[in-house]
Amino acid sequence: MQPATEGTATWLRTAILFGLGYFLVGRLFAVPGPHGQTWRFAAWVVSFFIYTTHFRYERARLSNPPRVVALHVATAVAIGAFGIAVAGMMRSVTTLGSLKPTWLLALVLFPAVTAVPAFLVALIAAVFAARRDRATG
Repeated sequence: MQPATEGTATWLRTAILFGLGYFLVGRLFAVPGPHGQTWRFAAWVVSFFIYTTHFRYERARLSNPPRVVALHVATAVAIGAFGIAVAGMMRSVTTLGSLKPTWLLALVLFPAVTAVPAFLVALIAAVFAARRDRATG
C-alpha cells in the first residue's frame, strides 16, 4: 500500500475539520426544552454556513471539478454524522449500561442518509457554477 499523497492528506484533513464543525453543531445545539425549535433552526443555519463555506473553499480556492467538490463536501458531512452516531451510542451505553444493536446500524445509516443528499446538492450546485463560470469567462 502506498503512503497517502500530500493532496489526499490535505483534503481529508479539511473534511475532518468541517466534519468536526458539523459534529459540534449537532451536539451543542441539541437543547431540549421550550426553545428546542429555535435551537434546531439555529443548527440548520450554522450547518448551512459550514456547508457553503466548505463548498466555496473547494470550488473557488482549490478549483476542484464538480465531482471532487461534491465528494469532499459529502465526506465532511458523513464524518460529522458518524460523530453524532458515536456520541449517541456512547450516551446510550452510559445511560442504559448496554449497547442497543440499533446503534450499530446508526453508525452506517447516519453518514449514508446525510452524505448522499449532501453529495447530490453539491454536485448539482458545482455543475451549475462551472457552467456559469464558462459562460461568463
